[in-house]
Amino acid sequence: MALTSAFTSFNLPVKNVEQSKAFFTGLGFELNPQFPDNENSVAIVIGDNLQVMLINQAFFNTLTERESVDTSKYAQMTIALAFESREKVDEIVNTAVSLGGNLHAEPEDHGFMYHWGFVDLDGHLWAINYMNMDAAQG
Repeated sequence: MALTSAFTSFNLPVKNVEQSKAFFTGLGFELNPQFPDNENSVAIVIGDNLQVMLINQAFFNTLTERESVDTSKYAQMTIALAFESREKVDEIVNTAVSLGGNLHAEPEDHGFMYHWGFVDLDGHLWAINYMNMDAAQG
């Protein structure tokens, strides 16, 4: 049997936990009540058994001996999420921009996949997708 995780959480450093919390809840994501919400971190549920921990930059720096990425210059990763329709993709990206995020490229329509993205308040790249699995297999 392949190795799988029962629960996935990834940590993103942020400048201001409260502002980032407002941004992501403004997009429609919910807080994970099982994790503390304080000045150092907040847990945002982004899928079944999947969350992102938004962690104050200073506290994040205590979790690793490595230097964190300057997101104004470098991309460390792109967080890709899939949703139920092209309209939902547009809604999420447009809402992100209205909440202070920036666009990440122009929308791309590949027929079976529709892709658009945004950059959050701290420079993290989010790819928002719709996949038509029937069209992808055909």
